[in-house]
Amino acid sequence: QNNCIPLVDPFASESLDVSTSVQHLILLHRAVMVVLPLSLVLLVCGWICGLLSSLAQSAPLLLFTGCYFLLGGVLTLAGVSIYISYSHLAFAETARQYGPQHVQGVRISFGWSMALAWGSCASEAFSGALLLSAARTLSLSPPLCGHLSPQQVGGRGGD
Repeated sequence: QNNCIPLVDPFASESLDVSTSVQHLILLHRAVMVVLPLSLVLLVCGWICGLLSSLAQSAPLLLFTGCYFLLGGVLTLAGVSIYISYSHLAFAETARQYGPQHVQGVRISFGWSMALAWGSCASEAFSGALLLSAARTLSLSPPLCGHLSPQQVGGRGGD
């Protein structure tokens, strides 16, 4: 008897003849494989938007970028949470299929990548908050010397 479980492509369109718990694991795997790379792409795009909005000193761009970073932080948090749930359920399914005696000595722990993911989530939220406060500060500050507001330019047009 072959006790091996074949590898399953989580993005295959065909319906698989597996238990509902394995189908749930496949769905969680799909979510992890989409959400975490998307979070990384959003982070890189956020760096570019943050740099451009800071150089332009534009309150609307800073506001957009701050919200963008907060959204990226939420997406990273969701991805990490899904990954933790996926790991726990995969371990439980393995124990169910092979018996608890085969997994007695196995301990699930997350290494440096999980610490980096949590750090990324926190830094995205912190960056978003800083960019939002920069947008607020910029919108409340008086114009710099030599720069006229649109109201001041309109008032001088008749002189």
